[in-house]
Amino acid sequence: MSTYLQNFAERFAQLDGQHLEALENLYSENVTFRDPLHRIDGLSELRAYFAQLYANAHDIRYVFSGADEVRTGQGYLRWTLQFRHPRLAGGRPVSLQGCSYLQWHDRVHYHQDFFDAGALLYEHIPLMGGAIRWLKGRLA
Repeated sequence: MSTYLQNFAERFAQLDGQHLEALENLYSENVTFRDPLHRIDGLSELRAYFAQLYANAHDIRYVFSGADEVRTGQGYLRWTLQFRHPRLAGGRPVSLQGCSYLQWHDRVHYHQDFFDAGALLYEHIPLMGGAIRWLKGRLA
């Protein structure tokens, strides 16, 4: 694992709702953050996004399982997100695997997450979750 990605993963894993000022050490002012559900431009919007995330979900934990630096200033982190949300899965723990593509100079200026949005959200909503799981089972 590259030193940069290892340091980023360690510092990112320490984030919580009480210490979001640490985002300034990880991301540039003009950061672009994307995932299957959001596009966020700028550090202040990213800070607001994480504030909302930590206010609504509980026991948030990222476990990083690997990293690849594809060239200087670009790389991937593989992770598992574990959390609980009162409106998902009846408040039971949810686990989601994903991957982040990062571009950086001193700090990350582009962050794109890849994950199954259905596994994150839709499979854990009452009624809809059962239908999504059934459909995924039929397609497999």
